[in-house]
Amino acid sequence: MKLNARLQTEQSELTDAPVVLIHGLFGSQDNLGVLARGLKDTCGLVLVDVRNHGLSPRAEEMDYPAMAQDILDTLDDAAIGQFSVVGHSMGGKIAMALTALAPERVSKLVVIDMAPVAYPERHHDAIFAALNAVTEAGITRRSDAADLMREMLNEEGVIQFLLKSFHEGEWRFNVPVLWQHYDDLIGWNAVPAWPHPALFIRGERSPYLDDAYRDALLSQFPQARAHVISGAGHWVHAEKPDAVLRGIRRFLAQ
Repeated sequence: MKLNARLQTEQSELTDAPVVLIHGLFGSQDNLGVLARGLKDTCGLVLVDVRNHGLSPRAEEMDYPAMAQDILDTLDDAAIGQFSVVGHSMGGKIAMALTALAPERVSKLVVIDMAPVAYPERHHDAIFAALNAVTEAGITRRSDAADLMREMLNEEGVIQFLLKSFHEGEWRFNVPVLWQHYDDLIGWNAVPAWPHPALFIRGERSPYLDDAYRDALLSQFPQARAHVISGAGHWVHAEKPDAVLRGIRRFLAQ
């Protein structure tokens, strides 16, 4: 599947290992805009909406091999060979899945606050309930959607993040399919060991890259190194963008 993508470079430069930026669940390519702005002067960039998000096509299938293949299809359409990849959260798992599908095309891997494991916790049930409540109420204005969501969610930042994908009474992510495949999205099938450079950026206050996942991580990415951002949670790139960008730039330059 070819995704909605934005190429931030001249077409002639795209074959020089551009960096693909992949957003997380309920997001869109704009969510990693802070990273794109910080990297645009040093490398070519490809920003994508993953399937069932943003302006990309919708589909009933929603697993990591399929989403990784979408990235490859999109890059093939743009005649891009080698590339590096940066993914946050769900996007990090898509990025890791790419190392199984195209191990020799991925030059470097950056995963932001996500481990290559299946998580037992369901962190998003309340979010799904809020999204469905807005739809069922027939709301068309963002302000009205925000008021309703505040009755169900207590994090204003999460509400505003979700509302970025609310347009004329419709969510730009496919809520029914995401709900149907939620176990796949928090799950994971281990990939073959990928013996190339990988950087795992963790928010100090986030549980997603807990030390308990170290062995699983290193068995799949034996050349991985960790970069912990102090005082940050799961949205580490939004909370501490300068620190995250310093780590990514240093890693890509090596």
